[in-house]
Amino acid sequence: MEITVNNSSQEVTDHSTLYDLVHARLGDKQKGIAVAVNNTVIPKANWEGHLLKSNDSILIIKATQGG
Repeated sequence: MEITVNNSSQEVTDHSTLYDLVHARLGDKQKGIAVAVNNTVIPKANWEGHLLKSNDSILIIKATQGG
């Protein structure tokens, strides 16, 4: 199925979870990450249980240091 991740189309398998997507993109480097699905922030504790749906729009934001 097709979803959008940070404004780019991406194909994922049916029954993919938000955790599957984040892990595939970032591996174990998930500290400082916020994820929103269709403009709703999903807490990290819910990533494994959040099933992705066709046409979902996902925004992955990584906090960076700076000043």
